[in-house]
This record gives sequence, C-alpha cells and structure tokens, in this order.
Amino acid sequence: MKAMIMAAGLGTRLRPLTDDRPKALVEIDGRTLLEITLSRLRRFGVREVIINVHHFAGMIVDYLKANDSFGMSIEVSREEALLDTGGGLKKAAHFFVEDSSGAEEPFIVHNVDVLSTIDLRRMVQFHNENQALATLAVQDRKSSRYLLFDDQLQLCGRRSGGDEGPELVRSLPVQSSQQALALAFSGIHVISPRFLTMMIEDGAFSIVTSYLRLAAQGEKILAFRADGYYWRDLGRPENLAQAAQDLKQKVIAQ
Repeated sequence: MKAMIMAAGLGTRLRPLTDDRPKALVEIDGRTLLEITLSRLRRFGVREVIINVHHFAGMIVDYLKANDSFGMSIEVSREEALLDTGGGLKKAAHFFVEDSSGAEEPFIVHNVDVLSTIDLRRMVQFHNENQALATLAVQDRKSSRYLLFDDQLQLCGRRSGGDEGPELVRSLPVQSSQQALALAFSGIHVISPRFLTMMIEDGAFSIVTSYLRLAAQGEKILAFRADGYYWRDLGRPENLAQAAQDLKQKVIAQ
C-alpha cells in the first residue's frame, strides 16, 4: 500500500522551533514527527511513501538518506512554491497512478503534524466496503472549521467555528430528520486513485475544495468516525509538550 505525507508547510505556528528546520524534523521525546508518521504507516503495511517538501527541503532529503529511508521506499516531491493540500497531491499524482499491475488500491494521505491512534486498517476497510471516492477521518470535537455530513456520513458542506452560516453543496436527504453533522477533520484521508483524474483545480488549492465540488456532483466522500481514538494537532509548541507527556504516561504508544 502507498501513502503520501503532507510535510511542505512552513510550520509558522511552531516558531521558533521551525526557524532552522522543517516542521517534519521537529522532535517529540527524541523522535522527529516524520519518523513517528513513517513508523505508524509502516505498521499498517505501507511500504511506499511520497513526501511533499518545501521549507528546508534539503534537510528532509539528507535526513532520509542518513536513516536509509527507515526501510521504506520513499520519494520526495519538491514544491518550489507551496501548493496546499490539493495542489500538493495533484503534483504527486504520478506516484499513485503508475502501477504496472493496473490495481486500483486506495492510498493514505497523512499530515506530518498530527499524532493519533486512528486505526488505518479499519479506515481502509470502511472505505473499500462503501466504495467511496475518499474517506476522511473526523471527530466530534471543537475546531476552527468543520466539515458537514448527512446521516449517511456523506459530505454535504462546511462551516467555520464562528457565527457564519453553513456552506451546503448538496441538500440533506428528504427522509432525514437531522441537521448536518458538523465534524472536525483529522488530517488523515483514504483516497481512491480515480480521484486524481477528477481534480480539475490548478495551482495552489485545498483538497477540501475538490471534495466539496465532487460531493455536489454526487460523488461519495465519506466520514470515518474516529471519536474513540487519540488525536492531537502538533502545530503548536504547547501541543508538542502535551504529546510528549502523553507518550511518557503511555496515554498513546508509538
């Protein structure tokens, strides 16, 4: 199985830690965020990975060489200008479509700055059983922005965490008695390769833009409820400190 690690961001929220290194090489308890993410993916059977890089890109390349790519087959996608999540995946699309066997196996996209125990194997199984175009790990927690899903867990819109109203791209089922579920995205996706040919956006763009457009067209973009799993955003120094404490106290095993 293949995966992409999103690691090209500037890591501005982690300054001053990222003044002299990329956020992927910031450490928790002696291990870099990149090593933690790679180890996690390897445990779930991923052997081929592409990593997008930009900020201190050469340091990541040197780090991978020095560690023999942690026993994995790793390719680097250099972004001269930041392309955001959608543009970054589109640039790396060749990595997932060049399969001599012609297999349509889904792949995982994982942000480098999240730490979680979300069961990737179960998530891939859920994705396959429901024949989804993309499956997003989400949780019922406070966030600055939310994705909206109907009672069939299909993406139908988004809204901010403020007072702004929702942006709906498709109506809720007539038989539904519920309002849309507002859930926070975890930065972990399972994606079918055919999604890559459906990304018509160009340049720098969020992958959520593509998801919303395709959901409006009736494509199956699903939520994988990950409420029972540990998850932490590592984008701020205080979150790194808490994650280190959680690791020491065995709240999460890595």
